[in-house]
Amino acid sequence: MTLKSLQRVLMFAAAATPLSAQVHYYGDGRPWSERASEGPDAEVPGWFYNLGRTGLRVELVADAPTHLVVRHVFKDSPAHGRVEVGDHIVGVHGKRFETPHRNGYGMEVFGPQGPLLDFAEALEACQSKSGEGRLELMLERNGKPHKASLTVGTNYGEFAPSYPAECKKSERILAELLEQLVAAQRDDGSFWDPVTDTFAPLALLASGKREHLAAAERNARYHARTTKAVDEDSLINWRYMTAGIVLSEFHAATGEEWVVKELEEVRDFLMSSQYMSLDQVNPQSKVSHPDSYPKNALQQRGGWGHIQGFEGYGPIAMLTGQGALTLALMHHCGVKIDRERLDAATAFLERGAGSNGYVWYADDVAGDKDWADMGRTGAAGIALHLHPWPDTAIKSRARKHSLVIGEHPLSFPDTHGSPIMGMGYAALAANIDPANFRSLMDANRWWFTLSQCTDGSFYYQPNRDNAGYGADSRLSASAVTAFIFSIPKRNLLVTGRKRGG
Repeated sequence: MTLKSLQRVLMFAAAATPLSAQVHYYGDGRPWSERASEGPDAEVPGWFYNLGRTGLRVELVADAPTHLVVRHVFKDSPAHGRVEVGDHIVGVHGKRFETPHRNGYGMEVFGPQGPLLDFAEALEACQSKSGEGRLELMLERNGKPHKASLTVGTNYGEFAPSYPAECKKSERILAELLEQLVAAQRDDGSFWDPVTDTFAPLALLASGKREHLAAAERNARYHARTTKAVDEDSLINWRYMTAGIVLSEFHAATGEEWVVKELEEVRDFLMSSQYMSLDQVNPQSKVSHPDSYPKNALQQRGGWGHIQGFEGYGPIAMLTGQGALTLALMHHCGVKIDRERLDAATAFLERGAGSNGYVWYADDVAGDKDWADMGRTGAAGIALHLHPWPDTAIKSRARKHSLVIGEHPLSFPDTHGSPIMGMGYAALAANIDPANFRSLMDANRWWFTLSQCTDGSFYYQPNRDNAGYGADSRLSASAVTAFIFSIPKRNLLVTGRKRGG
């Protein structure tokens, strides 16, 4: 599916759906009012859309639904000196934008329909040899027509139809991102937070290159130093899921024996933090979160929440999918796991999945035809795909999770909690079936085109939630892009590496 065909699909869908404004406009100015506290985006006055390698950041406004309003221009970028803050981009290459933007959170507004999609299509096309690297913008400046010609170059070219596989542009982007990740790694071996500490080392491991393997080992040893069998830190399960996944993949790639003991410690902690009994419920949660308090011994059994046992919101599907995946990966590394615990986790995920395969927040369903952000579905899908003891039902459920992602790929970059995390896991489950992965990548080609910055890094575009946005406005997006572009290499257990190979 090309950008043009995606646009036709979205325009057809719009005929049956009332147009609405973008991205949850809030009365207090969010998301546009949020800012990065440090890093290359600290100079930008808000959380705006990046327009690829042009150096432009724009806002979508309700009263100009076919315009992109310029809010920042980076120095030494193609747009510097040619486009001004306050300009309205109203078209490209002599053709005005006609479709109103409809890019937000919800089944009726997911996707890039409108000027964002039109701009992405033109930006990628101009980077081809025939496009000569020139992007001709139609502007309104102080209410008057104006034009600007940007030189973005042809060094990257266009994505191949099979991207990120067999694609020179994807390979160049991946190589640059891996070098950036190595440079960004902290002295202690970490990268930033559990999200980046998942996808950065996995992308580095997947490359197979010695210098990248060394960086991945530094991260693995960081996880080894900061995990133990007994731990009472806050919001801790996120960190232990990351540690278990990274250490497992590192062991599978290297066979390093020291990792096994570390994995056993992580396993023991996860056994203590998995919710299995009403005895684990904090009585205070009945007062603080009465709607989440389990109504019987089965409800929420087998899941993981933010911390050990049950507190506050209780177990959630995103962490439970990661927990089931961690146990499956450990088994493939020769670590003994309790099958009853894994079965309890997969039963939790089954209770939270609609008949269409979409996984809701906890162990109840949103609706059999509903869908939204696919991170939870992705985590469940890849966990079941790698299940150590798969039967026909397990395999069928894994395929169903993959299929619903392929059928509804437009929510990919906009996820509850951490969109970056959701993207990584959705891509993994889609990859269970090549057709679903192709659907996901084709529908979101615009995102990879617009998120690339002039320095080669990738940017965290506006969405429903900002978990991770701030000082980390580029590192996490760069890490997950590198990870997704490495999926076709099949050098990880989660991406298709042969077990034991």
